[in-house]
Amino acid sequence: MQRYFTKLKQIPAEYRLEPDIFHHAINVMRFKPGDNFELVTANQQVALMELMTIQNKQATAKTLKTYQPQVELPVSVTLLCGLAKNSKPDLLVQKATELGADKIVFFNAEFSVARWDEPKAAKKIPRLQKIAQAAAQQSQRTVIPTVSFVNLLQNFAFAKYAYRLTAYEEAAKHNETHQLNQLVQKIKEKISTDAVRPKVVAVFGPEGGLAATEIAFLQQQGCILAGLGPRILRAETAPWYLLAALSFALELG
Repeated sequence: MQRYFTKLKQIPAEYRLEPDIFHHAINVMRFKPGDNFELVTANQQVALMELMTIQNKQATAKTLKTYQPQVELPVSVTLLCGLAKNSKPDLLVQKATELGADKIVFFNAEFSVARWDEPKAAKKIPRLQKIAQAAAQQSQRTVIPTVSFVNLLQNFAFAKYAYRLTAYEEAAKHNETHQLNQLVQKIKEKISTDAVRPKVVAVFGPEGGLAATEIAFLQQQGCILAGLGPRILRAETAPWYLLAALSFALELG
């Protein structure tokens, strides 16, 4: 079923479709009165809606029922990713959204081929945010991840996160296999005793990896250096691996 997001916290008895929702539902999907769709409110409540009227480029719908499904990861994951070239940020955002990331932050790494300044980021981020919204709707999430940019790794607020990890290919090459598992066990213990979702930040390099100076800085910020299996993953693949591993360990394990 088609799902849309609204900034409203409560849906009025007669809901008038917002312009972007109207365009997609009526002009793209060709909805007719009597058709159903889902609307996700700002407090993550899902409402099953029935389209009632379409008139003069406006449409109204009524609420049939509301519910609050538990579809989000039990841990809040922020991906801090060195900028990769071409369309890789688009693909990374789309798949990371489907896999449950809460935030995706891009930064200019020392080895980044693609580089953004603030004006360029101001043009790129809104497009990436739309990709995240579309992916959240498609994957039936109740949260749209936020996409943002920091110019330098040093400008990121690591102190806000209780758990900090860096995916480090040199650790993988030396058969490091314990750090991620140990982190997962700590998160499991936290989840079992605390209703608040733990916050994790995971750092990933661009195509060329992370420089030695960046690794040293990340260690100073309390980031563990973890290998993600024995194979070396592409810049856009490593974040998906981590999210899938967390989902398996925390939701299916």
